[in-house]
Amino acid sequence: MIDHVSVAVRDLTRSGAFYDAILQPLGFQRLAEHEHRIGYGAKYPEFWINHRPDMAAAPEDSGHHVCLRAATRDAVKSFYAAAVIHGGRGDGEPKDRQATVTAYFGAFIRDPDGNKIEALALPIKNQPADKPILPNP
Repeated sequence: MIDHVSVAVRDLTRSGAFYDAILQPLGFQRLAEHEHRIGYGAKYPEFWINHRPDMAAAPEDSGHHVCLRAATRDAVKSFYAAAVIHGGRGDGEPKDRQATVTAYFGAFIRDPDGNKIEALALPIKNQPADKPILPNP
């Protein structure tokens, strides 16, 4: 149903480097680059960052976040670690979580502009931590 999403960033160069690092463990890479936006994905751009130099940081209580699928628990951990190393901050460390419909392993981060991004891996019974939980589409 959803084809792609985008978030606004104040510094496209800084944010491009940040998203290059955090999206790599999830199997996304930079696939498109234009003057005011960068697109990431596995096969086509599914996640975009759009340059908005005059915007304020995203408010903590905006109520929005973007959740991206990870193939493994280790990918979630790498996503989180990369965010902290590359100028973002943790907003929910990697751990088992209970959602409305299912349990999952996930982590939340804030990018340098305050956008809340989550990575999650859905469980399969008896699945080793280093093996894919679900293949990326």
